[in-house]
Amino acid sequence: MKLVLTAVLVLATGCPGGKGVNRPYPEPSAAQIVDRLAQERAARTAFAAESTMDYWLGKDRLKGTVLVMGRTGKKVRFNALSPAGGNVLADMACDGTNFKYADFQNNCQLTGPCDRNSIASLLRFEVEPEDFLAFATGTVPVIAGATGTVTWDSKNGHEKVALTGAGGSQSITIDARDGRNDVIASELRDPGGRVVWSIENTEFGVVKDEGGKEYRMPGKTRFKSPQEKADLIVDWGDRTINPTIDDTKFTFDIPAGLPMCGGRPSASAAPARNP
Repeated sequence: MKLVLTAVLVLATGCPGGKGVNRPYPEPSAAQIVDRLAQERAARTAFAAESTMDYWLGKDRLKGTVLVMGRTGKKVRFNALSPAGGNVLADMACDGTNFKYADFQNNCQLTGPCDRNSIASLLRFEVEPEDFLAFATGTVPVIAGATGTVTWDSKNGHEKVALTGAGGSQSITIDARDGRNDVIASELRDPGGRVVWSIENTEFGVVKDEGGKEYRMPGKTRFKSPQEKADLIVDWGDRTINPTIDDTKFTFDIPAGLPMCGGRPSASAAPARNP
């Protein structure tokens, strides 16, 4: 009788043989998950952070402090600081229309339209500025017109979302237990099946805005950009969510006489995404 009771309890918890867990809430549809991600993005309109990045500066791989901020409207700013003394090694700013980039280590500069190549000029990770804002605030952009399926990963307790749209396909792994909406990983592929970017998030915690509202955000993010054959690892340090950031923070004056850098990141077609 004792053995029978034990077996019933194991099956009731969805853990036969000690493996796997049942989904602890009603099964969501892909549309519900996409809608919830859209709500998360709409609620996270700005951020500022002092991060530690393992990144590329020209041909050099560096690890150090990078001050970064962003706001809706294709506005981002990066200051990569020298480990030796905190001087700015590189400055990159998108003002919503144009970008400026000054590499003080290699004494060169770039300018042009604010697009996915702007961030790649410093980090070698091609991503639209609005999409980087989503990543930095703990959510993820979604391809436009997304439809798909959801399956339950009973081993890890995660939702595995497979989406398709006019721009290609996207996978998203989400931990939605206990009211969370943690984006654990995501990968975007173009219509030809080529990986455009992928991310992995770990060490989630709570960040509060100025009014005390709580947002769950990752403590560490790993970005991969196959077209640049590079990855980017970010430890998010001191970070604020939805701060007030003036437009003047998203531009700067390039020193006169600084020559153009030798090359710009290659342009490639990026899949459309949901707003």
